[in-house]
Order: sequence, then C-alpha cells, then structure tokens
Amino acid sequence: MPTQVNGRAVTPFQGVGKFIPQARKAAPPLRSCAQYPADGNKVAPSLVQALRRAGLRDGMTISSHHHFRDGDLVSAQIFASAKELGVRDLVWFPSAVFPAHAPLLAHLDSGLIHHIEGSLNGPIGRYASQGKMRGMAVLRSHGGRYRAIQDGDVRVDIAIIAAPAADAFGNCSGVGGRAACGPLGFALADAQYADHVIAVTDTLVPFPCVPWHIQGNYVDQVVVVDQVGDPAKIVSGTTQITKSPDHLLIAEYAARFVRDAGIMRDGFSFQAGAGGTSLAFTIFLGAMMRDAKIKARFIRGGSTRYLVELLEQGLCDYILDGQSFDLDGVRSLRDNPRHLPTSPFTSYNYHGKGNFAALLDCVVLGATEIDLDFNANVVSHSDGYLLHGIGGWQDALFSRCTILTAPSFRDRVPIIRDRVTTLCGPGELIDVVVTERGIAINPRRQDLFDALRDSKLPLRTLVELKAEAEAICGGAPQPARTSEQTIGVVTWVDGTIIDRVQRVGE
Repeated sequence: MPTQVNGRAVTPFQGVGKFIPQARKAAPPLRSCAQYPADGNKVAPSLVQALRRAGLRDGMTISSHHHFRDGDLVSAQIFASAKELGVRDLVWFPSAVFPAHAPLLAHLDSGLIHHIEGSLNGPIGRYASQGKMRGMAVLRSHGGRYRAIQDGDVRVDIAIIAAPAADAFGNCSGVGGRAACGPLGFALADAQYADHVIAVTDTLVPFPCVPWHIQGNYVDQVVVVDQVGDPAKIVSGTTQITKSPDHLLIAEYAARFVRDAGIMRDGFSFQAGAGGTSLAFTIFLGAMMRDAKIKARFIRGGSTRYLVELLEQGLCDYILDGQSFDLDGVRSLRDNPRHLPTSPFTSYNYHGKGNFAALLDCVVLGATEIDLDFNANVVSHSDGYLLHGIGGWQDALFSRCTILTAPSFRDRVPIIRDRVTTLCGPGELIDVVVTERGIAINPRRQDLFDALRDSKLPLRTLVELKAEAEAICGGAPQPARTSEQTIGVVTWVDGTIIDRVQRVGE
C-alpha cells in the first residue's frame, strides 16, 4: 500500500467501523454580499470569462458531476475553456466518468489535466490502467466523495455544476428546462465547500428557479451555454432490463430470497441498482408484493420507471432518489410529492450522524468478482483493467441484508475467485451471493439460514459454485498481468485505503 497518494499522506484500511475521525469539517472561504451584484444577477458572459474571474491557474482542482451520465456535454466545455486560458496540470474531480468523456484523453496527453480523482469508466479507466496518467487515480464511492470534500481530503478550487434550469442568482433545478435530468445531489458537497462555484445552464429562468436542488447562495457565477446535456443519454446500456434467461433467473432467485427470508413485509425498505438484473429483480419483487398485498415504506433510488410504477401503484410510500436513471424518474420527481430528491450527505456519508443506507432492509447490487471470503470487486475485471465506477456500491453495503447478483461466469471467465483482483468491499458486509446456479449465504448470517430452512431455493456454498463454474470454463482465470507500479487506489467509505490498483502489463 502506498503511504502517500498524489502528495497527500493516507491511512490504510483498519477494518469496518474502526477508523473514527478526530477533526473538524472543512470550510469554504468567507464571502460578503458586498462582493456580489446588488440586483442578484451573477451571469457571466462565457465559461472562459467565468473561469478567468474564478482565478483559474495551474494545478487547481476542478470538479464536475455526472447527472447527465453518458449525455454530459459540460465537462468537455470546461476543459476546452481551460485550454483557452493556457493552464496546465489541473486535477479533475468528477463524481463519475463515462465513455462520453473519452475526448478528454487528449487533455491528459497534452498536460492540461494532470490526473483524475474519481471513479473511472470505459476508455479513461483503460488509459489509467496502462500507466499513462501522471498522477494516481483515486477511486471513491458517492458517499466517499462527499466525505472527502467534507473532511478536507480534497479541496475543490472551482466547482462546475451543470444545471438543466437556473436563475441569474444561481438557484439550480434538475427537473426544469429542456435537459431535465433529475436530482442534483452529487453536486451538493461541491456547492457547500468549494472555493468558487459556477452554475452552467442552457435554460435561464426568472428568479426564483424552483424547486431549487442547489441554492443560489452557494453559487458565485452563472453561465448560459447552448446545451448542457442530452437527457436521452441518461439511459445507457446499463439501465435496460435484461433479456438473458440466466440473468432473469438470477433476478427471480433474488426476489424469492427476499420474500422467503421474511425481508419482504409491510413497511420494509429496499434498494436495487439500475443494471439489467437489478431492474428485473424490481419487477419480480413488485409482483410478489402485489400478490401478498405488501407495501414498502420507502425505496431508495436511482429511480427508474420500474420504481416509479411501484410508487404510482401504491406499493410504496416514498422514493428517496439520489439520481434519475431514466426520464420516467425525472418526470416523477418533478410531479409526485412522494418522490423526494436526496444527496450523498443524507444517504451515504459515513462521517455523518447516521445515513439512509443503514436503514435499508435489503439492497441488491452487482459485482465483477467475488472471492471465497465474500469479498467483492466492482471496479476491475480479472484482467486488472479499471472499467467501472464504484458509485453507491460501497455505501449501500451497510444495509441490513446485502445481496450481490452475478452470473457464475462472464465470457467463460468464472467470477468467483480464491481472491478478488481488486478489493472494493469486505466480505463481512456481504450477506448473500445469487447466481443462476444457486444462492450462497455468508456463514456469518445464521439467521438467514434459519429463515430459509423450509425454502425450495437452491442454497449452495461459494466453494461449490466456484468449482462448477471452473469445470464449465476449463479452470480458474489466470491472474491479471500487472507490474508493481501503483496507478491508483481504492478508498473505503471512511477515507482509508482498502486496496491499490496496479498497472496492467509487465
């Protein structure tokens, strides 16, 4: 494990709940109303001018957010504007990276961007894995990102908030404008703690812009551009329901597990991701809730049309929504008072006075690899390449029952290993693994074994599932071909370092 990451001393993982902070929260600079227009009009003539007024200079940390997912058009405009100003060695601090950000590789090559501290995905993850980035990648969960800003691990010099609608004072809404995308909660920490905040919108509305998801009193400047994002690309390949028979079987097994283990009961709560298997799980569980006349108290989003249908059919009281994964989620958040926006502060921040994740009765998540100790990986595959972000995955492990759904092999590569390639979540927090070949319960959860004593579900051990997959695939996958060079680290929710990521290739 490295002792320093990008010039900052780091602490190794000490165990779940073992590291307790002894410090005070970070704070932004004090500001005075005397420094801002008396008429409340903070509109700057261009993004270049706004960055110049913000004092952009070499080495600064610039943050942005992924509410538009693969439809983000603002990040490219940020760095094109920075290039005009002739700066270098910027640190990009996004809440997530998508394939749409591949054009920014040119700015890494040119030296405009020094390195990225944020979950990496697709082409940029591959670039970092090959050792091409000059600084280390720092991978954090959504809650871990909020915590890092709050704790002062990361000082954001300039935050850029892409807002579908905003007023001249800086109030920002995610449900107005022609590019409505849903909640803007991933930008909350940046708005609260950054030295300078710029809201970028393509829909400027008269004051007040409501409902405001970001309050204008956090915002220094407002910039109007032609287009902030393509809302149609909020929906990507990972937010389509699976058509695979194996994956549908996994989803059905997971739903039956929740029902048969007694988790599904009046007033329960759950969270399911936006992957194809998780969406199918939601459909199966919703049908079981309907048949049993059971109503959930709340469901945690990312919202999708399938969660919205449960809300509109009276099968839950509330959706607590961190981001919208499709346009039905955006519509519902705008129109339904029982569909509430949340942020990583309330939902996931581990250095807070509790969070919503721990109140969930169950969560259904995916994984790229799982080992025999129930440890799991979500950022890399067995070849070692960084190809996925952490998202809220680590944060949601603190639910009362964490269920990982995964096929027993992908592309003839078994996903159950003796040891995961990259450790993202400790096995003590993972309760159940569901595959198409059976369900493995963590031996720590004797209560779940007891609850399912009379169930007809195919209960197996991870050892059995691993052996069966390897027999089909011709053996265990070869270890990743990596060098000793550390190109990134995986941060645990408390800010400690749980694993390092090594360069792919010898």
